[in-house]
This record gives sequence, structure tokens and C-alpha cells, in this order.
Amino acid sequence: MRTRLLLLAAIMLPSGLHGSDAGKPNILLILADDLGYSDLGCYGGEIATPNLDALAQAGLRFRQFYNSARCSPTRAAILTGLQPHQAGFPNLGGKLGPNSVTLAEVLKPAGYRTLMVGKWHLNERNPPTERGFDEFYGMLGGFNSCWQEDPFYTRWPPGRTKREYAKDQFYSTDVFADYALDFIGKPGPQPWFLYLAFNAPHFPLHAPEADIARYESMYFEKGWDRIREERLARQKNLGLVPADLALTPRATVPANWVNVKTGWADRQNPAWDSLPEDRRRDLARRMAVYAAMVDRMDRAVGRTVAHLKTTGQLDNTVIIFLSDNGACAEWDPWGFDQNSGPQNVLHTGAALKEIGAPGSYVSYGSGWAHACNTPWRLFKHYTHEGGVLTPCIVHWPAGLKAPGLAAGPGHITDFMPTLCALTGAKYPTERDGTAILPQEGLSLLPAFNGEALPKRQICIEHEGHRSVRDNDWKLVALAGKPWELYHLATDLTEMRDLAAKEPQRVQDMAAAWDDWAARCNVQGKRAAAGAKPTKH
Repeated sequence: MRTRLLLLAAIMLPSGLHGSDAGKPNILLILADDLGYSDLGCYGGEIATPNLDALAQAGLRFRQFYNSARCSPTRAAILTGLQPHQAGFPNLGGKLGPNSVTLAEVLKPAGYRTLMVGKWHLNERNPPTERGFDEFYGMLGGFNSCWQEDPFYTRWPPGRTKREYAKDQFYSTDVFADYALDFIGKPGPQPWFLYLAFNAPHFPLHAPEADIARYESMYFEKGWDRIREERLARQKNLGLVPADLALTPRATVPANWVNVKTGWADRQNPAWDSLPEDRRRDLARRMAVYAAMVDRMDRAVGRTVAHLKTTGQLDNTVIIFLSDNGACAEWDPWGFDQNSGPQNVLHTGAALKEIGAPGSYVSYGSGWAHACNTPWRLFKHYTHEGGVLTPCIVHWPAGLKAPGLAAGPGHITDFMPTLCALTGAKYPTERDGTAILPQEGLSLLPAFNGEALPKRQICIEHEGHRSVRDNDWKLVALAGKPWELYHLATDLTEMRDLAAKEPQRVQDMAAAWDDWAARCNVQGKRAAAGAKPTKH
């Protein structure tokens, strides 16, 4: 199998480029944070994302690509090619274990410079430079102000040159692009791997006022109901979903540790037009800040791509873009203020300008999250499609044979075998005397060539929410709740539960999930009893 993958990689490399480190493709892996499936223009969104849209137009877009429902588990799986639980992330207390290797640790022996900019979120006591990265700038934790560098954003290893910013000049998305360009530099004798992990558009929602102003009135006038309708119409025109796909009802927000206190547990998002004007203005401002964060991130991507083009590196750089989970509904339709909890402030009049400014700390809530996940059900944390489907774009002018739409399904564990095949890097059997777990994913190279990916099962668990996809069938459940069964070939949005009609299929797929959970260290079969949702 390994010989076949390496041969395929050699075939895919442009003629005359394979055989030396200088000819190997550069790798740019870009990760957005809490971005919804439909936020980008190329996935149906109204937010201005011309740079990512251009990459998608000339590249490959996956209709169905799966993550692990939340930030740190997804990051662990992307970097190691293992299931999050195997890599040490059944929860936020994890750290990458000695029985795993990162993409940086695998690519470095293959001749690569290994670079990281952005959000690490895989244990603050173990920075990226301890797991194979030569250079790092960013934040070790999971979230914080976009406006304030110290003490949230740091440079590793200690002693490396650090840029200086005036207090009113620092905005994390722009700064990440600065460091990305610094690290990439000009073409040299070595190929490079850059993991560019934005903290946009994760809460707290922060953006420059001029960018917010581009969206505020539009979101107030349209609201989340009309935005969902328009996004679905564009998705149909783009060929992302069937032309006859119906819009799902407004989401019901499952009970959690916050909305039980606020009275929103298991209640449906309200109709936009039913809300009083002051609430609509507050919510429109929140969504406008979120959109401005996505817009600004797209421009940062554009700066990076322009640098690659002017330095002659674009053609042989594999660019991969995706999000770490679905849009974030924390925790009810109004969103939160001050911290991720039950506090909400209704901003009115001049106070609206506080939303998104330095010193503010807000989210945008479940109504907008459902719009950002159009057309799917539910959100980040959950394993229904809205929590685990990500936009995924691949761009590589020198090697991508079949641009366009790819059905998938792909999975975040697939990047390790894919990049090993593309670069000739060897996935090791041990690290510092500890045996390394075998890779979980499959190579995506067939999709690069316009071929179907192999049939497979994809299992996910987070906070007791769990799912298993087997070809066109998906078994899924909320924590502590019964299994639901959906036939995705005819019911993409998980609206018609067939569990009662297909008891044997439910039994068989549930047994497959149990086998996976036991093999992959899903601790204590948390799904059986239900796990308490964790903050952030």
C-alpha cells in the first residue's frame, strides 16, 4: 500500500520536480476557527471572500469533509492523523501523547522547514516547537482578544526576532499574515510546511469598525431567516446541494449547562421578524462583526497568496483550507457577553459600537450560527452535520489534476497520509522509543485526480455526542439520547429519522461505533451516559 501511495505521489508531482528537496511541493495548511459551512462565497455565503473563492474556483472543493466538532480535538487529529482520543484529546485537558507524531515531526526529516503561525490550543505547556516546528508565532491557548498582543501572543523558540506593533496597530489576523510572509520568505533550497491557524472568527468577536460597517445594515434588514434562504439558493446554483433540497426548520437548541439557566433549553430559534427592533439591531451588529472577521481573514489569505505568486512559489504550493468545526451557537439566540456563560447585554444606541471594539467580549448566538451552517442541523459541539461538516478547499496549480467539486467524504485524519504521499515523507513506527499508533486516515490523492475516494466508515465522538457514517447512511445521537438513523443520499439534512424502520441497520452501525470507540480510547464509553458539555 505504501509503495502504491508513493508511486502515485511521484506521478502527481510535475515533471522534473520530484527527486530533490527543492522540487517537493510546499505545503500551506490554513485553518479557520469556528467558521460555518456556508460562510465563504464559494460555499454560498454573502460575506466577501474573493481570495478564498479564487482558490476554490481554480482548485478543489469538497462537498462533504468531516471534522471532530470542536477546536482542540480537530487540531489534534489534523496534525497527527489519529483520532482525537488517541492523540490525547478526549477533552481540553489533553496534550499530544508520545505515541503520536505531528505533521511537522514527519515532514522535517523529509527536508522541510516547519513553520506555524496562529492558534495552537494543544496544551500551553508544550509549545509547537516541542512538536517539530522550527518557528512559531501565535497563541498557545484557545481564544482571546484579537486586539491585545501581550500576554496572549508569543514567539517561539525564545530569542527569535519579534515584530513590534503599536498598541492601536495590533490586530491578530493581520499580524498572523505578517508572520506568515516572514516565515515563508523567498524560495530557498528547502521546501516548507506552514500551518497557518487563524483565531478568526472564534469569539470574542472583534473587528475594525470600517469592516463592520460593510455588513451591519444588511444583516439588520435581512435577518437570519432571509440569509438562510439566500445562502441555500446560492448553494444550489453552485452545485453544492441538490436543487430540490428544502430548507430545514429553525434550529432547536439542545439543553446545555447555560441555556437551562437562561430558559432557552430545547427551544427553537425565534423568527427574525418576531424580535423587537432593539434586539435585532444588537444581533445584527454581532453578526456584522463576525462577517468582518471572516472578510479580514480572507484578505490575510490574499496577502499570503500574493506573496507566493510574486516570489514564484504559488504553482508548486499545495494550499489546503478548512474550518475546525461548525459555527458556534454558544449558547442561545442572544449570544453572550463578558465570558462564555449565561450573561447577555442588550446593546442599544451608542453602545452598539462597543460590540467588536477592544474591551468587548461577545458571541453571536444560535440564530446566526444556524444561518452560518446552512443547510445543516445543529452546531459546534454536536455530531449532526452542522457540527462536523467543514468547507474544505485544495489549490495546487502544478499538481491538481481535477479541479471542481469533490463529493468526499473526507476526514481530518486524511492529511497525514496525503502529505506523506505527496512529499515522500515516512510515517514513523516509533518516537523516542515509544511505538507510534498507525494512521487512521486515507490519502486524498484520488480526489486530486478526479476519482472517488474509497468507501469507508467515519466515526466521531465529542462530549458524548456521537456518530458513524457508513457510505450513504449515518447513525447519530446527542449525548445520553437514542440513536437516530438517516439516509444521506436522500436526506442530506438529517430530517427523516429511519431508526424505527431499520432496527438491524441501527444495531450493526452502533456495534461498529462501539468497536471504534473501544479501539480509539473513547474513555469510559462516555456516549452511553452522556458527557457534560465543556465551555468554549
